[in-house]
Amino acid sequence: MRCPEWAQKSHAGFRSPGGVRGKSQRVAEVVSLTVDRPERLDRFLAAQLPALSRSHLQKRIAQGYVTRNDCPCLDKNAVLKPGDRIVLTVPAPIEPTAIPQALGLDILYEDEDMLVLNKPVGLVVHPAPGHADGTLVNALLAHGAVWSGSNGVLRPGIVHRLDKDTSGVMVVAKHDRAHQHLQHQIQTKAARREYLGLVVGCPKADVGTIEAPIARHPRDRQRMAVIAGGRYALTRWQVLERLQGAALLHFDLATGRTHQIRVHCAHIHHPLLGDRRYGQPIPSLPGQALHAWRLTLAHPTAAQILSFCAEPPPHFWQVFHRHRRDRQAPPPTLPPGVQ
Repeated sequence: MRCPEWAQKSHAGFRSPGGVRGKSQRVAEVVSLTVDRPERLDRFLAAQLPALSRSHLQKRIAQGYVTRNDCPCLDKNAVLKPGDRIVLTVPAPIEPTAIPQALGLDILYEDEDMLVLNKPVGLVVHPAPGHADGTLVNALLAHGAVWSGSNGVLRPGIVHRLDKDTSGVMVVAKHDRAHQHLQHQIQTKAARREYLGLVVGCPKADVGTIEAPIARHPRDRQRMAVIAGGRYALTRWQVLERLQGAALLHFDLATGRTHQIRVHCAHIHHPLLGDRRYGQPIPSLPGQALHAWRLTLAHPTAAQILSFCAEPPPHFWQVFHRHRRDRQAPPPTLPPGVQ
């Protein structure tokens, strides 16, 4: 069935509710497909284009990027007939830019090569879908320094990441040579990253190693999981203090996979307290009880080993003391510093 002439004319100037579709919209790719058997529109596209998720395709359908026999088709449930011609227009991505925002930085160290800071809980590191601003990058741009461009316009200076609800020590590079030097240390594990975390329950052993491969969860793309064939991941841990129904652990990352400590803790049935994604939320915690406590690295231009520590935030210790058997006991003994 051909689309009526009036509909074709309307479609020529069609704009989606978000105003992203129209004559002025740059097009990256046009995909034309022919239907060979009856099938629902979104299922047909998902089968033909496995690189795109069904939810993404459903959004494109609703935004008017799909036509059926030259006529706009906004119904993802439309049942296609053999011989139907389906066209998906893929718009070219619009390169966003980050703007300076004075959000405040807890700076531990700064020189002409790098800046070391204590990232608070709730701060996203760089702009991403759902977080266009209010990120660490926006705060860095407002700080006034010039940052390395090795990671692109949306990640100036960013050498490594911490999850939104993980607090602690991060290093940022001010020029590309420093960036490459620092990033090489992170990638080769020459830099040492140590974390403190509160986990559910008490591991039987005092020390241990979790060696389990990590990959994207096959059904939930927002999660990672221990999966055979995933990327090699190794986490070393030590119990610092056993609590009532919980434990304070020290973690030493031998690799740096996405959500590594969180996934590995859940894998051994001791998820981090308050981890909404891999455990259970706790009202008194804004997120997982995980803190990047210490970062040890070589200065990118000076022949010097530096170590930076940051105390966990108050809510971390509040939950710790709530689980402690003897609330009058002295503070826990943390691992010794680097000499």
